[in-house]
Amino acid sequence: MTDPIPQPNKHALLQEDLAYHQARVLLLVTAVCAAAGHNRKLDGLTKLAKLDFLLRYPALAHVVLDELDPRDGRLALTKRDLAAPTAVEAPMIRYKFGPWDDRYYPVIGALVGRGLVRYASGRQGSVALVATPAGKRLAEQMATSTEWRAISTRSEAIAEASSGMTGSALKDLIYQRLADLMDRPHRQVIQ
Repeated sequence: MTDPIPQPNKHALLQEDLAYHQARVLLLVTAVCAAAGHNRKLDGLTKLAKLDFLLRYPALAHVVLDELDPRDGRLALTKRDLAAPTAVEAPMIRYKFGPWDDRYYPVIGALVGRGLVRYASGRQGSVALVATPAGKRLAEQMATSTEWRAISTRSEAIAEASSGMTGSALKDLIYQRLADLMDRPHRQVIQ
């Protein structure tokens, strides 16, 4: 009798998945904090979710943000990306106020708990996120790695193009400019 094929540890896979999302969110928060027009913070979970949507679906970013050109090298778009803009590695779900990911709470909590991001006061009572010095250093290191360079430069491009915009304004643009994509039941994957 042969040994059974080992099955992946479900908890380990979830941890790897959360680590990926933590790294991406850290790069996004750091880019937004560094870009002009964001008051050195990412203001509110709505803004985080909408900017993360544009980061995950980069072929749609230029449709929503007028300041982005699909030929901007920082977006690193391929012909395949442009042909199938919703065929992404980490899809989001359609929720009450647009694209959302249920992992934001544990991801943000882990980043705060590890001292990479801190909470700050946001507009109208919202919670804002700020990269800490340790978070900035880690993001800088990640940006030089082959694995994270594209996400880092894409985060910078999206942060610059969304300068001065609120989460609500981003949500409205997503609903206006991607109406066919957003016209789906709540909790359905955006593909």
